[in-house]
Amino acid sequence: MKDNDEKSEKNSSADNVDQYLQTLGNEDAREIRYYSQEQPFSADEMTRLVNEERLNELLAQSDAFLSSLSGEINDFDDNGL
Repeated sequence: MKDNDEKSEKNSSADNVDQYLQTLGNEDAREIRYYSQEQPFSADEMTRLVNEERLNELLAQSDAFLSSLSGEINDFDDNGL
């Protein structure tokens, strides 16, 4: 019985690979397959999942980094290089 289960698992994997390979050449089928795997979140789910405080910290860090980078670029330009 175990051999049959293993064989059917292998067949299932092989079928999945075969199906995937067939969609590689078909742009529309590949796009449909990609988007069918998406799981949209509702506004309530996003509110529950996102740590707003941490997100704001990351945004502040990225703003500081971009500001610093802009300053470095301006200094580079000002030095005539």
